Amino acid sequence: MKQVMISAVAILSVFAFSYSGLAQEKAPKSPAKSTETLIDGVNVLVVYGSPSVREREIWGKLVPYNKVWRTGANEATTIEVHADMEINGKLLPEGKYSIFTIPTEKSWTLIFNSVWEQWGAYKYDESKDVLRVEATPEKCEMTESMSIRLDNSQLTIKWEKLKVSVKISKAK
Repeated sequence: MKQVMISAVAILSVFAFSYSGLAQEKAPKSPAKSTETLIDGVNVLVVYGSPSVREREIWGKLVPYNKVWRTGANEATTIEVHADMEINGKLLPEGKYSIFTIPTEKSWTLIFNSVWEQWGAYKYDESKDVLRVEATPEKCEMTESMSIRLDNSQLTIKWEKLKVSVKISKAK
């Protein structure tokens, strides 16, 4: 009887651990990330989905050239600024915006759009653009997961072997 009871407990334990393993969620392939800092005393927050290279060809393939890109994965990337700011010397009024980009081999257009609550770039509407600025892509070390950083009064997007930066400062 004691042997049967021990066997039953052992079997139930195996099922319990197996079930709990199945119930655990897998980490998303493109997790949500954020970066936040003070620039010239103004709080700036960027929220984005961080895709990974995963042995794929990124520029010109997964992210086509000359087409609007959501600048990340999943929901549109957003930036929230709590005062009027300048991006590469151009005014971005206080508010929350989606960030889209149009990458090319030699130049990128960064787009700040007033419709920030959307999935990807599927419903992107150019008429809602608040600001467009140009930036030059640069080669950099391999970055497996896309990152956006706010450092030294710059917003920098890095992914694969490419980075793009724009200057960001409080409007004068």
